[in-house]
Amino acid sequence: MFEEFKKFAMRGNVVDMAVGIIIGAAFGKIVTSFVNDVLMPPIGLLIGGVNFKSLFIALGQQQFQSIEAAKEAGVPVIAYGSFLQTVFDFILVAFAIFMVVKAMNNLKKKEQEKPAEPAKPSPEVQLLTEIRDSLKK
Repeated sequence: MFEEFKKFAMRGNVVDMAVGIIIGAAFGKIVTSFVNDVLMPPIGLLIGGVNFKSLFIALGQQQFQSIEAAKEAGVPVIAYGSFLQTVFDFILVAFAIFMVVKAMNNLKKKEQEKPAEPAKPSPEVQLLTEIRDSLKK
């Protein structure tokens, strides 16, 4: 059974998938940092510093100044602001990934558009060329 597992784990597809997941997780951290640290500050400035995470509806008779105060009081809350922030973050992350993929596709197109080297003649043609050149001398 161990040998069968070892054979399964060492197959190329499994190793490739593991590498892809690890690189994807690292890339996800880069994109998240880009969104949170580069994109969000100017967007927050443009929309007047609104913090969506502070928007909530308390499901009780009392009014609370913050979502934390409502939760401490044990009142159930609908944290729709947190949901909106998560959706907004997703849209920004998806757009950032779209832009990276688009840039990579453009680079691939440029590489593919480069003229390919002329095909080498077949061995028979090379031999005939050598014979012709020898006869010319």
